[in-house]
Amino acid sequence: MKPVRILFVCLGNICRSPLAEGILRYQAQDRPIEVDSAGTGSWHIGDPPDRRSIAVARRHGIDIAGQRGRKVHANDFEDFDLILAMDSSNLANLKALAPAGSAGKAHLFLDFTLGQDRDIPDPYYEGPEGFETVYHLLSEGCSSLIGRLERLS
Repeated sequence: MKPVRILFVCLGNICRSPLAEGILRYQAQDRPIEVDSAGTGSWHIGDPPDRRSIAVARRHGIDIAGQRGRKVHANDFEDFDLILAMDSSNLANLKALAPAGSAGKAHLFLDFTLGQDRDIPDPYYEGPEGFETVYHLLSEGCSSLIGRLERLS
């Protein structure tokens, strides 16, 4: 069975999307799912995730310290089956970047996973509680995503 390839996207690829990547990778260990993350901005290319994202992941038994930031590219629409944006601003940027006919691969994370038309808040200017809130939203969404993919296969 061909794996489903999923890309998570946020602004800088240091807080939300690397956390989502780590959570889904952890939750889907034995499933045919490949996952990556990227940012719509280029400020953190090559950088590790934010230390607070690393810390919240570690508290839940997930190691994301080895990830490195990268910028999303138009060819990601060819390489991935599903592209999930953490917020509506990043979704708009993705749709503007999408090659003709492939914008339908991009969706808002919470809308696609939990049917909630809202953003994953950016915890960058928040304390540890903000990162914990984001972790739980992402974890619940990733669990739902796995269930949805299993029903489709």
